Amino acid sequence: MKDVSVNRQAFHNYEIIEKFEAGIVLTGTEIKSAREGRVNLKDAYGIVKAGEVWLLNAHISPYSHGNYANHEPLRTRKLLLRRAEINRLIGRTTERGLTLVPLRVYLKEGRLKCELALAKGRKVHDKREVSRQKTIDKETRQALSDRK
Repeated sequence: MKDVSVNRQAFHNYEIIEKFEAGIVLTGTEIKSAREGRVNLKDAYGIVKAGEVWLLNAHISPYSHGNYANHEPLRTRKLLLRRAEINRLIGRTTERGLTLVPLRVYLKEGRLKCELALAKGRKVHDKREVSRQKTIDKETRQALSDRK
């Protein structure tokens, strides 16, 4: 598996509850552009509408060697999940404060996949506490390794 794009801000801004692997329905030159690593997930999010899961605001740049039939960079893309997973997402996203966030896009056996997470947004004080805890853990591990 080769990572094409990783949404690093998602781990900072959200508390990850559950992860899903979804296929992405692509058109035209999108896969060629994605293989070049020209995918941006910064403002992307997922929604469940009419029993289907959609990826919004994921930016796949137009293919550099494309022609007039190049794709739209910010178009809404359908995500492919199993029916049981979609039903679980329908139930969970109706809860207050839960959202679908793409964590990374990667190639698996020649297919473009999206790791989608059910997440809860963090408040500013929660973000500070998490970063403080990470710093403490890092310093503890470093002190233990220096001792050996």
